[in-house]
Parts: sequence; C-alpha cells; structure tokens
Amino acid sequence: MFRLSEYMHQIVAPTPVRVRKSTGPVKPVVIWNLTRRCNLRCRHCYTVSADVDFPGELTHEQAMETLDDLGQFKIPALILSGGEPIDRKDLFEIAVKARPMVRMLALSTNGTKLHGEMADRVADVGFDYVGISIDGIGATNDWFRGVEGAYRDAVKGVRECKARGIKVGLRFTITEGNHTHLPDLLNLCDDEGVDKFYLSHLVYAGRGDKHRGEDAVHERSRKGMDLLIDRAWAGVNGSRPLDIVTGNNDADAVYFLNWVRREFGDDTAEHVRTHLVVWGGNSSGLGVANIDTQGNVHPDTYWSDYTIGSVKDTPFSELWTGSDPMLAQLRTRPRPLKGRCGACAFKDVCGGNTRIRALQLTGDPWAEDPACYLSDQEIGLEDSLHERLTVTPFKGKSHDPVHRFT
Repeated sequence: MFRLSEYMHQIVAPTPVRVRKSTGPVKPVVIWNLTRRCNLRCRHCYTVSADVDFPGELTHEQAMETLDDLGQFKIPALILSGGEPIDRKDLFEIAVKARPMVRMLALSTNGTKLHGEMADRVADVGFDYVGISIDGIGATNDWFRGVEGAYRDAVKGVRECKARGIKVGLRFTITEGNHTHLPDLLNLCDDEGVDKFYLSHLVYAGRGDKHRGEDAVHERSRKGMDLLIDRAWAGVNGSRPLDIVTGNNDADAVYFLNWVRREFGDDTAEHVRTHLVVWGGNSSGLGVANIDTQGNVHPDTYWSDYTIGSVKDTPFSELWTGSDPMLAQLRTRPRPLKGRCGACAFKDVCGGNTRIRALQLTGDPWAEDPACYLSDQEIGLEDSLHERLTVTPFKGKSHDPVHRFT
C-alpha cells in the first residue's frame, strides 16, 4: 500500500527517516477473509464469493484458536474481510476478542448492510477503520457489484458510520469501465466527510483474472495518479484533509517521486526517496499476510494458488516464521526480478511491484509486472541498456512457482 498523503507531507513538513528494527521476524498486517458468503456479485472479486454457504470454512473454535495465536505473535494490525464479513455469524465475537490484541483493527465491507443496529454493533467494537468498497457512481457501481441498489445502500452505510463517529474510507478499483468516475468519487468523499480514499489497481486474481481485459490502460492509470496527486497536495495545503492511499501497483510511488523531482527539485526528491526506500514497496510475504476462509495462509490476498500451510494444522506464527521457499524469495532484497523490473533503477522504492500479475500472465513470478505504466526513461532505462522480456499469455495455473522458476 502506497500512502500518498503521508509522503506528500514530507514536502511541506520533512521529518527524519525512521529506522526499522532488524531483530526478530517482521510481524505482518494480516488480512483475514472470514467467509466467502456475500450478498453482491462483484465482477473483480478476488475470492469469487456468492450468497451461499461454502463448506470447509473455519469453525468458530478454529477461528478463536487462530486469533489467540495472532495475539501471542503480536501482529500489529488485523483486517477482517470476506466475502462480506458481516455475513459471518460470529464476526462480532471475533472482533471483540481481537480488539485488545492489535494496535489497528479494520473492517473491509461492501457497506450495504451497515445500517441501524448493525452500524451500532460496529461502533461498539471500536474498529479503527471501516473500508467500504464502491466502484463508481450510481448505476455504474451497481453493474460492477452485480446488484441493483448496491450504490444507494453503500452510501447509506457511509453515512451511518460517520453519524456514529467511525473513521470510514472508500475503496475503488480502477478499470477501463469506471475510470471516469474517479473525480466524482473524490467529490463524494468531500461531500460525505469520508476520511480516507483507497484506489486499487486491478489484480489478476479471482474474477479479476477473468476480467483482466478491463484493467485500466497505462494512460488511465497515469491520469488517475495525476488527479490523486493534485488532491493530496491540496489536502496538505489547507483544503479538507483526505488520506489518500493506493494499492496493488507500487509503481505509483515512483510516479509520485518523479513528480516531486519535477516540482520541487533534487534535494526534496532525495529526501522523499529515503522515506520511500525504508517503506520498500511491495510487501507480499513480508509485511502483509493473508488467511483465507479455509484457513490457508498466503503471501497476500491475491496469491490464492500458493499456500504456505493451513492454520487448521499449524499455527500461523509457525507458518510465517518457517522455511517456506516462496516467502524466503519474496523477502529477499533485491528480489530476483527479470525484464524491465530487474533493470529498473527504482527497485528499492517499489520492491518489484505486484508479483502475482506477472505470475498470472507469464507463469513466472519474477517476470516484469505488466501493469507498470512508467516509461523506460522514468525508471532510469534506455532501450539499448536492457533486454526486454517478451510476455506471452500463460495457459493454466502455476501451483508451485518456486520450484518451477528458480
């Protein structure tokens, strides 16, 4: 996750670079998909959820045992997601138990059920943040979400959260079909007092893989970033504050860094870069982990084809600190990247971007990320100085990428 507003503040109010502690394993932010049941049918759903019961999901007892382990492992943050997490009957039991265990507890929801008593219960838990997914204004959102009235109900959920003092954010996945709605969504944030805006680039996983043809072309991504940069700059200069972050395309950080250099010069850009290098870009398998509805552990939410193990058999803490070969490679800096990503002058900033896109498209997790929208010049390359990777569609799934590509 690239925290645009946070790094924008480094321009107007520079701070010293924080030093990461190197002792012990990095404790990840855990995104826990509690259930695949969901009342919507989103076109880009990475869990392929539906409004039915799915067999094999963690029992209440297994969920509580997992939560005990996460607490003892001292993870810093827990994001409860789905499907639609509100559709899991013991959501609030899990949330109440988790609350004192982590510094940050968040709920990722479609917002359509956050009304009345349900909103009261969310407020009572004391979630630090509720993220509500919206993919356009009005009918466009309803088409993406597969249910008429989904936009109306989600906006109502935003309002009910704000009325109860809950910090709320909008989550938007940009595609060719909805990119024109970005300005209106930012206006919606201002109109409704939304605290945070999260722009997600499409990841080729779940239904997102099926609909990869809808991924916003590179020019759309650039224009979207221009708009977000303008809004973030206004936010640190007296306009209504809005915490803007982006996800699933760490090239955003390099695009921002190049903007800083153009607008404020080399000294400011180098200061911002030192902060970005400490962040390090893509954190799959290091600072981010996923537990899916079946209890399987993955490097992040989109790596569903690669499983480290199951919490049904082994505690998460043991799986995360074990000898899994893919985790070891994802944690390597620099990563064993190829093509443009391997030759890029900003590997220390973006960390090689989103590896799962390369895997889905080529079968090789270390190939260049096809969603990097930066030119060769913008990443410090000349055509004659690097060997381009010829990307060919990969037919089928890679279930053991470590052994196939090392």
